[in-house]
Amino acid sequence: MKSILKWLFIIGGVFLVLIIAAVLIIPQFVDVKKYKPIIEQKVVEATGRSFTFGDDIDVSVFPWVGVKLTDLQLGNPVGYNEKSMVSVKNFEVRLKVMPLLSKRIEVKTFVLDGPVIYLEKLKNGKANWQGIGAKQEKKAVAEKKTEKPSSEKGLPIAALQVDKFSITNGQMIYVDQGTNVKKQISDLNLNLENISLENPIGISFAAMIDGKPVSLKGTAGPIGKEPGKGTMAIDVVVKALEELEITLKGNIIDPLAKQAFDLELNIPSFSPRKLLAALDQKFPVQTKDPKVLDALSLKTRLKGNPASVSLSEGQLQLDDSKLIFSASAKEFLKPNLKFDLKLDEIDLDRYLPEPTAKQETTQAAGTTPAKKTDYGPLRKLVLDGKVKVGKLKAHGAIVEKVDVHILAKNGIVTIDPLGLNLYQGSVASKLVLNVQKNDPQTKVTIDAKGIQAGPLMKDALQKELIEGTLQTKAELSMTGETPDMIKQTLTGQGELLFTDGAIIGIDLAGMVRNVKGKFGAGEQVTEKPKTDFAELKIPFTAKNGLINTDGTSLMSPLVRVIATGDVNLVKELLDLRVEPKFVATLKGQGDEKQRSGFMVPVLITGDFASPKIRPDLAGMIGGQGLPSTEGLKQVLGTKVDSKEKIESVKEDVTKQIKGLLPGFTK
Repeated sequence: MKSILKWLFIIGGVFLVLIIAAVLIIPQFVDVKKYKPIIEQKVVEATGRSFTFGDDIDVSVFPWVGVKLTDLQLGNPVGYNEKSMVSVKNFEVRLKVMPLLSKRIEVKTFVLDGPVIYLEKLKNGKANWQGIGAKQEKKAVAEKKTEKPSSEKGLPIAALQVDKFSITNGQMIYVDQGTNVKKQISDLNLNLENISLENPIGISFAAMIDGKPVSLKGTAGPIGKEPGKGTMAIDVVVKALEELEITLKGNIIDPLAKQAFDLELNIPSFSPRKLLAALDQKFPVQTKDPKVLDALSLKTRLKGNPASVSLSEGQLQLDDSKLIFSASAKEFLKPNLKFDLKLDEIDLDRYLPEPTAKQETTQAAGTTPAKKTDYGPLRKLVLDGKVKVGKLKAHGAIVEKVDVHILAKNGIVTIDPLGLNLYQGSVASKLVLNVQKNDPQTKVTIDAKGIQAGPLMKDALQKELIEGTLQTKAELSMTGETPDMIKQTLTGQGELLFTDGAIIGIDLAGMVRNVKGKFGAGEQVTEKPKTDFAELKIPFTAKNGLINTDGTSLMSPLVRVIATGDVNLVKELLDLRVEPKFVATLKGQGDEKQRSGFMVPVLITGDFASPKIRPDLAGMIGGQGLPSTEGLKQVLGTKVDSKEKIESVKEDVTKQIKGLLPGFTK
């Protein structure tokens, strides 16, 4: 046995000497260049493209097996602008042979210097990268069908060590002849450090994309002895255009099987305006405030796999507004979405564009009607979303404590609650949108209390029209998605109730006081004219776009008002009659006793764009008419001993009634 072992050692020693001698001597006597055509032909067969490399070939076998090639060229098919699809100035690789016997890969150098990749698509849509290696792929598929399943698991190597892996001075050019699009990546440099199975790999990347700098730096790994299995950590920082920085830190989990990830995303504050400027792009909207969209930051945790993705612990800072959020999505073919948004405050008016001249919205005759909305995706959607906003300003109006809950399933979208605080009052609403049919059906309920109408009108409309506390209830339904269809189907009922307020711009009681002035009892009024009221009630019903306001009433000192009529939303026509009654008392608003007085009806007719508003003098005279002498005495609260003065007063009253609506009376 000992003799056998002895001879084995001797034979092994001889073979070792022979191997060393071979690797030292053979390169000195073998002309490697004569194998160049064979190598080129093998690449041609594998790729289906022409392939050449330079005559300057450097081969070494000890202590590192290595090869260095120059001027590598992989050709383009006929018809493309460039001769080569891929070219490499220098290629070098060096590795040890002996460790391969124990499944250990030790690479000294792997360098690609000056690679250029040219990707081109012709006008007919054919691309130069199509068809590469097609024959080899078919062969591989055929061989895979016949090969026996292997019982070996994991990577067939025990260790990996690469001292230097780099790509230097690289370029990638993309040209689409059909769209005249050209994109270019230049000055590409990639370095990987400490490549192994057991330790994190250092990554350093830099390039110019269309002349704009982009870089990445960080670590990835360790890969582990079974790459593609287990958990691989990453910690990288991406920088772009010297304006944007993105940090990703976390784990890639079982990338071959689960394909899951758990990452922390952090984008420090940057200016979207400066970023677009660096990209030579105009800002997409002209905001009212040019200082907004100047600071944006984002933090969140991303978790997911091919079946689901989630965002948690989210924080987004936009200028002075802060958003806390979480969101998730799963079953992408039949989306199941969930989100929770909490915004502290935002002034939307700063972000809206400057108002422009009113554009014509009427569809021109003969034009193609707008394409109907496809509600198929919405019917598949499953949604559960919550939105809370502390304070919001839009179109001048300020809204507080917004609370919205959105549910969607089987084509029915429900928003309940839809609540908010508005000018010392509150609004509780509910909206249901049904898109199970082609024409969507919408139902809305509104319950508002304690809203101060004056500040609301002033902020939202920049007008002082009415004061008082507003309370309203309404139930409305409509069908369709276009304004015309909605107007034709609008149906429901509701009521607007204003209390302890005033109509600004009209002083009906003051008119009576001015009449008293003819007898020395008038009052000097220096404030803006207004008609105070205890109550203004506007009940309404709607049916197929026709709104009826019968029952509208106003209670005020010296004045009681009743209004009747219709508003036709479909034809955009008005047909209203307002009947103010000047009662014979100057008592407060709570006086409901019917007293003698006179009626001054007002007619509001015509279309929305140019309504006609005029006193119905004929109705005034033919109805109750002007008051009697005794009635007038009650209104004036003084003695009238002249018939001429009575007639003068009546004439003056008529003039003042006309004067309430200057420019509209006809």
